Amino acid sequence: MFLAVLIAATPVAAKTDAPRVAPAAGTSDPDIAAYLRARVADAAGRVALAVTDYAQALPATAADPVVAVRAYREAIQAGDFALVDRAAVTLASADVLPNDAPLLALAAAARAHDRAGAERALTALDATPLKILSAPLRAWAALEWRGDPFAPLAPASDDAVARRFVAETRALILLAQGHSEEGLATLRPLLGNDQSSIDTRIAAARLLIARRKPDLARTLLTGSTPPEVALREQPRWRGDPGFAFGVSWLLTRVASDLAMGPPGNLSYTLTQSALRADPANDRARLLLAGALSKDKAADRALTVLGEVDPRGIYAAQATAGRIEVLADAGRTEDALRLAEPLGMASDAGPADVQRLADLYLRLERARDAAPLYRRLAERAGADWTDWLQYGAALDRAGDWPAARTALERAHALAPDQPLVLNYLGYALTEHGERPTEAQAMLAQAARARPNDPAIADSLGWALFRAGATQRALPLIERAAAADSINPEIGEHLGDIYWQLGRRYEARYAWTAARVSAETPVVAQRLSGKIANGL
Repeated sequence: MFLAVLIAATPVAAKTDAPRVAPAAGTSDPDIAAYLRARVADAAGRVALAVTDYAQALPATAADPVVAVRAYREAIQAGDFALVDRAAVTLASADVLPNDAPLLALAAAARAHDRAGAERALTALDATPLKILSAPLRAWAALEWRGDPFAPLAPASDDAVARRFVAETRALILLAQGHSEEGLATLRPLLGNDQSSIDTRIAAARLLIARRKPDLARTLLTGSTPPEVALREQPRWRGDPGFAFGVSWLLTRVASDLAMGPPGNLSYTLTQSALRADPANDRARLLLAGALSKDKAADRALTVLGEVDPRGIYAAQATAGRIEVLADAGRTEDALRLAEPLGMASDAGPADVQRLADLYLRLERARDAAPLYRRLAERAGADWTDWLQYGAALDRAGDWPAARTALERAHALAPDQPLVLNYLGYALTEHGERPTEAQAMLAQAARARPNDPAIADSLGWALFRAGATQRALPLIERAAAADSINPEIGEHLGDIYWQLGRRYEARYAWTAARVSAETPVVAQRLSGKIANGL
């Protein structure tokens, strides 16, 4: 509900979407060239170059909202607030200012302690779908200018998410005022173990630290995430618990909720507005880098991560983010250079070991990954997931006896877990061991997850290997329909078609599987089947 409202909250009015390919007539040739260069850089994801050229083209196209809106969006992504403000003037004069523009204006006012500017921005926000954020933001403004911060929070909203923001804001403002016990009593029922709760715990702990109550702050920092651990061990914070803090926290809070989906205009506006209000907000920086990485802007994401305070509580997560960005961009050697010293250290934490092991597995280095997964499986507090990862790595490394032992340990710890049943049952089938037991495991997994294509494929394959081809076919056809790009399912379907004499369909299934084959070995095997059959 709230997510849908926010995603729809930032369109530019229809007139800016007109099919324009160049600035308006009368623009000079250099300015047209700058605009065209910006469009090319924009399409290529080269944000910095696009912003530079849009900045050059914008003054000569002050009446053209098409140029202005492109400059506006690129400037937000790059954090060029001067260009954001110039483009916003053009869009406002054309009456097509995006709905998220008041957030950037509000952030600037909060940073500058500009009361009149804040009121103008809040009034503009009230006229947009983002008015769901108005009450908490007005509360922080009232706290800044010695009004009643609870007055804006008094009207009960029909929207559950709005009520949640109001409740969290009330608790944080109580803490900011020094009402520690009341603030904690208000806050604790709202907290869970999700990322939003972690962010709110850290915000609340910082407010307590600002009031010189580090011991109370530690009672909130009970998790094992690197920022919680770092703040718990060294409860220090030099921020100002005022309007800018409140704006930055709330916008980061919303951006965190949106981070699970694909990045959009609002994601960038929220994170950049949070940073505009509070340039020290490294949590917003991590979210911004994550959005850029998803948009394949790896270099810009790395730059943003490089701006995270190396001595701050988010430093470890910034390093983890750099490793992920580099790996996703195909720069595996650079990723390994960062990951190996952390994951190989004798005192490495589980997160560092896990990250390196996962990276090795992604690079088809299962033999290197297996000892790391073993460290995780043998540590205190390990569970079935650790043993499943360890067994899978051993299996991929070619050590089936050891893999079987690890997988059976995972099964003993979680005998009804579909993932364990599926992996162990399928592995036993592939290695030709205990077929009746393997089928029973896979049937149990299929009952638990009847719509899981991977499990349907595993059960179908076990039946096929046992000679029950007619029973196997509908299961694997259903799996292939549900997951048409899975090369393993496609290969299985081709094998069954061939066995049934349906040679054309078999070659078609193998060809489709080859398109998405993940390794050269699989692609070569499929090519052999396409050419020669079974």
